[in-house]
Amino acid sequence: MNLLPPASPDFPATDRRSGGPDGPGLDGPGPDASARRYATGRQYELRRGDALAVVTELAAGLRLYSRGGTQLTESYGDAEISPGAAGITLAPWANRVEDGIWYLNGKKQQLDVTEASRNNASHGLLRNASYELVDESEFSVTLEAAVFPQHGYPFLLRHRVRYELAEDLGLVVRQLLINDSSEPAPFVLGAHPYLRLGELPSEELTVTVRAATRLVTDERLIPRRTEPVGGDFDLRGGRLVAELDVDSAYTDLEFDAGVARHTLTAPDGRSVSLWQDRNCGYVHVFVTTEFPGRTRAVAIEPMTGPANAFNSGDGLRWLPPGERFAMTWGISASLEP
Repeated sequence: MNLLPPASPDFPATDRRSGGPDGPGLDGPGPDASARRYATGRQYELRRGDALAVVTELAAGLRLYSRGGTQLTESYGDAEISPGAAGITLAPWANRVEDGIWYLNGKKQQLDVTEASRNNASHGLLRNASYELVDESEFSVTLEAAVFPQHGYPFLLRHRVRYELAEDLGLVVRQLLINDSSEPAPFVLGAHPYLRLGELPSEELTVTVRAATRLVTDERLIPRRTEPVGGDFDLRGGRLVAELDVDSAYTDLEFDAGVARHTLTAPDGRSVSLWQDRNCGYVHVFVTTEFPGRTRAVAIEPMTGPANAFNSGDGLRWLPPGERFAMTWGISASLEP
């Protein structure tokens, strides 16, 4: 997939400094608009050794991570937004809020319902937000967007996301939440990457997630209870993706040196892993047959809390005024058979 081609008719190259292709705009010069070539805004390309990462202005998303030409995340075309929320970052909540309703000091809060089929508020408030550039270097980029006070969430926050290609050519992602409000703000942070291993069909991969507990959901994917993992939901010993129909959150993760690691492994021994730090106590595993161009795709989503945390309180944190909270996750690969 050529991620950075010339402008297309659907997304022509424009220049905000001249107001677009038809000449000066009403307000005079503006910032560069080469981002208009892409449905997800400006593309930030990071290269180090044989590693490549492409990060988007929209939702501070990860559009691509590859090593030596081997694609390690699912991607999408220039004229598309991320299918299935592929690669986006999530704030100030991850996953779902039931009916978009929660209570703050006894007062009902109504968020916009953005998952109409299940009547939930889904994936936070910045899924369709433009993130501004804070800092950029050869191997890293930092983007930031504001959550403004609004119905259902009366807090002012900043979500800052830093992507870096490390010395070992792995990808490291740090998500920072800053509370600019005068009151403590509830939150759950997360991200939504889909992993893959080159052109190998994902159903031929084995997924391993070392977690002892899963969250049992209803038909609207709202957690109702927890239970020890077992049967098809026990991924600790590895399960073939082709055998799985999973859309579940897990907790009680196994951490080693402060990191929990979840892996897709090929029959020849090659592997790609997502790791997360201890501030991410949950991971959501989603195997889908609906990702464009793929018979199966696997999302492995690091989260600080599960779906509906605003109501259950599970994994929910409250960020004091002026304080910051960070979670870190990343992707690594072993590509020698």
